[in-house]
Amino acid sequence: MKIITVFGSSQVRPRQPDYEDALTIGRALAQSGYAVMSGGYYGVMEAVSKGARAGGGHVIGVTTDQIGLQFNVEPNVYNSEVVNFADLRDRLLYMVENADAYLAMPGGIGTLHEIAETWELMRIGGVPRRPFVCYGSLWATIIGELENSAYLADGYQGMIKFAQRPNEALTLLA
Repeated sequence: MKIITVFGSSQVRPRQPDYEDALTIGRALAQSGYAVMSGGYYGVMEAVSKGARAGGGHVIGVTTDQIGLQFNVEPNVYNSEVVNFADLRDRLLYMVENADAYLAMPGGIGTLHEIAETWELMRIGGVPRRPFVCYGSLWATIIGELENSAYLADGYQGMIKFAQRPNEALTLLA
């Protein structure tokens, strides 16, 4: 079974547009036969997990003691399986190495870090190049600015695709 890693904010709440989009995407991914892997906690991670479970899919939550213990949070209840790491670096590397494609939903510094690490690992051959979709205007703006700047060497451009609606993300991930 192919696995889609989904990155995104823990700050998004039910009934907010980004939560509802992640819920829709999670359900559609599961119904298309994909397993969904996320950071395993709340916000986008919860929404995509809840959607995938509702769609009959397998949900992998990848947690870390650096978040769980420090902020006293538990993995969300929609995970079918939880994989825990002591630190954030090992957690992210697991999520990157064990996925067949990536989706970055809206988020903050943590999500930006996940995007940058995944993008760089694909560029240097640390992991094979795989479908990578960033969702929403925030990432289109930030990454578009980077891709058009003089600060990126050849090889970065075009590796990330952009989607503004759930159906666009699903098409690009397939």
